[in-house]
Parts: sequence; C-alpha cells; structure tokens
Amino acid sequence: MVGGLLADRYLGSKRAVKWGAIVMAIGYFMLCFGGQQAKPYATIDGTRYEVSQAPAATTLTPNTAPQTIAVNGQTLTIHGLPDGSVELLAPNGQVTRTLSADQFVAGADRSPFNTTLLLFALGLIVIGNGFFKPNISTIVGALYAPGDKRRDAGFTIFYAGINIGSILGQIACPFLANHFGWWAGFLCVSVVLMVGWATAHFDGGRLDGYGEPPTHEGPDRALLIYVLSIVSVVVFWLIFRNVMTTPEAAAGSGIWGYVVATPLLGKALLVIFLAAVIGIPIWSWKVGDTVEFQMMLAAIILVIFNVTFWALFEQAASSLTLFADRNTTLELFGFSMNAATTQQFNPIVVVLFAPVMSYLWLWLAKRGWEPSIQVKFALALMLVGLGFVVLSWSGTTANEAFRVSLWWLVLTYFLHSIAELCISPVGLSMITKLAIARVVGMMMGVWFLSISVGEYLAGAAAQAASVETVGGQVTNPELALHTYMHTFMTGGELTIGAGVVLLVISPWLKKLMHGVT
Repeated sequence: MVGGLLADRYLGSKRAVKWGAIVMAIGYFMLCFGGQQAKPYATIDGTRYEVSQAPAATTLTPNTAPQTIAVNGQTLTIHGLPDGSVELLAPNGQVTRTLSADQFVAGADRSPFNTTLLLFALGLIVIGNGFFKPNISTIVGALYAPGDKRRDAGFTIFYAGINIGSILGQIACPFLANHFGWWAGFLCVSVVLMVGWATAHFDGGRLDGYGEPPTHEGPDRALLIYVLSIVSVVVFWLIFRNVMTTPEAAAGSGIWGYVVATPLLGKALLVIFLAAVIGIPIWSWKVGDTVEFQMMLAAIILVIFNVTFWALFEQAASSLTLFADRNTTLELFGFSMNAATTQQFNPIVVVLFAPVMSYLWLWLAKRGWEPSIQVKFALALMLVGLGFVVLSWSGTTANEAFRVSLWWLVLTYFLHSIAELCISPVGLSMITKLAIARVVGMMMGVWFLSISVGEYLAGAAAQAASVETVGGQVTNPELALHTYMHTFMTGGELTIGAGVVLLVISPWLKKLMHGVT
C-alpha cells in the first residue's frame, strides 16, 4: 500500500517497479548465504537428546529414514501416535517408553548470524515487492482507456504471463537446489529479477507515457525515498524477530488467547487493513462525489471478500504441499515426483486456461452475457471451496500407508486455478475501474494488502492443520491424514458460504458500481 501511494504521489509506477526489482534482487542474493541446516533435538522430561536421521538422497527428496535418539547408550526410534503422544522403539521394534505430548518437545538449533541475515534478506524482499507488485499492475491498467471491454481479458493475459514465470521458476529453482544447493536457486531468482529490471529500463520507448511520475513542484524526492526504503529494513527485521519469538497461545485459551498471542506482524496487518477498509470510504466520501464514493465502497467490499478467497487458496504454499508430501502417492502416469513439484499444477492450469477464460469473457461481453465482477468473485469463492470439499473426500480412499492418489490433488488444483482466473486478474482490473484516478496505485496496494491478510489467515489455518513433527518429519501419517481432511472440509464449507453471501448482495453492489462491469 505504501509503495502504491509513493508511486501515485512521487515516483510514478514505472520507477517504482524498477526500484522494487533491484531491492528484491539484493534480498534474494543475500539468501544465497543461508549457512548450515538447523540441527534437530528432542527434550524429554527436561533432558535434551540430539535427533539423528540418515540424509535424504537429494535436497528435495522426502526423507523417510527413521529418526532416532540415543538414550543410555541405546538407539531408540521416534514413533508418533494419533493422540499426539510418542513411542520410543528399541532396535527390535519393542516399545521401551510412551511419552505424552507434554513430555516430548521437539526443537532445533539455528545459527544466530544466519538467522539475522535471513530476516534482513526477507525484509528487503518485502520492501521491493511493495514497490513492484501494485505498480506493475497499475501500468497494465493504464494501457486501456476507460470503458474498454478488453481490460478484463488483458489482465487475464497479464496474469498468464505471471504464471509462466512461476512455471519456469519452479522448474529451474528446484533443479538448481537439488543439484547445487539452495544458494543456486536463490541466485537464479536474483539474476532473473535484474533481467526484468533491464527489460523495463531499456524498453525502447514502448512504455513512454505510461506510469510516469506525477507533475509537481519542487525537487525530485526519488533518492530520498530509495534511501529511506533501504533503512526501513531494520523495522522489518524487528517485526520478523517478533514473529519468531512470540510464544503460541496456550491450549484452551480460545479466540481471545489466539488474538493476544498473535505476533506484531499479524496485529499490524489486521490494524492497517481495517484502517484502510474503514478510512478509504470515509476519505472518498469527503473528497469525491456520490458516484466516486459508492464505486470506492463497492471496491472495498470486494476487497474484503478477496481476503476470504486467499485465506483458503494460499493453503497451496503450506497445507497442500505438506499434504502432498505426507499423505499422497506423489505419482502420476507412473512417474514419481517430489512435493515441491505439485506447486506446478496451479500455474500450468492458469497458463493453459487463461487464454480460454480471456476469450470467454470477450465472447460473452459481445453478446451482453458476461458475468458482472461480483458474480465472478462469487464463482471464485465457491470453486475454491469446492476444491477443498472434494479433497476432503479423498481420505476414504487412502491406502495402508495413509496416502491417497495424487489425482485428487490435481482435481483440487484445477478447481482452484479456474477460481483464481475468476478473481485475481478480474480483481486487478476492478481496482483500475472503480478507484479514484489519483489513488489507483494506493488502492492496488490495498488489493495486495488484502491478499497478505488472507495469506496470514492461511498460515493460521495451516497451523490448525499442523501435526507433530521432528526435524520436519511427521511422526504419525494417520493422524496427519485425519487432521487434513477435517481442516479441508471446514474451510471449504465456510468459503462456499461466503460465495453464496456475495451472490445474494450482488444486486446491491451492482447499483454501487454505476455501470462498471
């Protein structure tokens, strides 16, 4: 949101995008120096034991080797149970001791220097993304005149381009990480970002007149903005440290306990988002006319529903990938893959079907049948919810290892990807249509802020679906399967309900939008 506001008032979208690319490239380059992997340990009744495990064949290969600890000279294997307790097994398989969840606590030792470097790098990536992401979308919107029916279709093609990058990245980065190490994957991202900067900087005049700095008196403040943005990385370091050190809510503390235990980052996201969705309509009521106020109000309402969508959709980066690793066969057409590869399903579907959806919107628009923006949003919510409901049904087909066919996940990703095409490019287009012209960049930032809030809530939902692990390895796959099925069904039902609510209020929103479709 700040990146969009600075672009609106001082930098212009084009300079903001190029600066964001440079800052992100520096952040990813810093991630190349990650250091050694954390060393897992287990604490049993106050006594610490180092956890040992044979290394995986490659960096991204799931490690199925047993995890062991040495107790009184005897090597014992850690085995989790459905109720959260842990068994310690002797070499002959006999249970030597059963520990309650309170008696067994997993942990890991991490390098303080490398942790600090990581947080500074993540801070730079966040800052760069704040300049880059909202403003490149604003430039795309500027390519189309007001009322141009091609705008939704254009944003859909733009979105397909984003996902082509995602596909290439998810091919190159895992390959490099597997064969050379994590540093190589991060270096690849850094180099590609600089290629993107060069493409925008040496555009041959193709972007002249688009995303230019606003006309104002006085000196150019770009250099000051660049310096202060780098200095602000300290703030993000403090925020991320708070996330790492804030204790979890005590069991049984309820919703209030969870709110109190939420790290500063979560509180700040929610406070800023609430301030935006309340303050922006009030501001537009004061400075704009009735039509502008109502259009901005409609945009804010759709932004709120967008949070619901991304809270479920972004399980792809957490729960769905972990589910793929722990409870699917990870095999299609006889070919095996790792869990990270399943992240390719979404961008592949988006790239394949974006032209189809783009053509569909144009074909329907020519005949006056194109669904309104709010109806497209409602369809997206119901489709993403349906994807999780379908996936929750897969539990009844699990094999003896508590794994289900990967085709269930393929179906879920297909439904989610079609849903994404109904809301994400359409939402970007919606902001450029409904927002007051002088704050389009800031409103684009609010749109992406809503995605951030959704992603944060997605993390909370993923935590609800989490199961006991030691060194990242599940101790009980049966418990993991049952936990995922329950979480997926609950989230799916709630999101379908949100889609129905949006359909019900759709006629009222149509009036607020004054002909914008």
